[in-house]
Amino acid sequence: MPALEAIEGALAARGYRLTPARRAVLQAILSRAEHFTAEEVMRQTSAGRATVFRTVRLLCDMGILCRVLLEDGRLHYRLSDHRHHHHHLVCMGCGRVQDLEECAVGGLVRELARSTGYEIQGHWLEFYGRCLSCRQSDDQRGEA
Repeated sequence: MPALEAIEGALAARGYRLTPARRAVLQAILSRAEHFTAEEVMRQTSAGRATVFRTVRLLCDMGILCRVLLEDGRLHYRLSDHRHHHHHLVCMGCGRVQDLEECAVGGLVRELARSTGYEIQGHWLEFYGRCLSCRQSDDQRGEA
């Protein structure tokens, strides 16, 4: 997990001021063990809505946070261990989110660009299912 000082340094290196409100948002984000919404961060701090959303967007752009779209359509964020493009596996049982290291859709993106004439600038892909732990729990309940 990135340390507050490291994130602050990265922001300063890009010319961003570290206001007390932005520092409060960073501390709230770093205190989260799992994925979270921007609204949850707002409730945890006294920072204004615009500050929270701008800071979250900035941290996503820097690769410190990544967006996770849950199967019910709710947008969440989580700290990212990766500073590069990646996708997620999302468990529909417990909500666990797992990073996928490789992006295997590069060929599809190139083919879509060729066939449609679009200049594709990015994509976002989530896979939904049930993790091994949830499936084992389901099996154990079924045996009882």
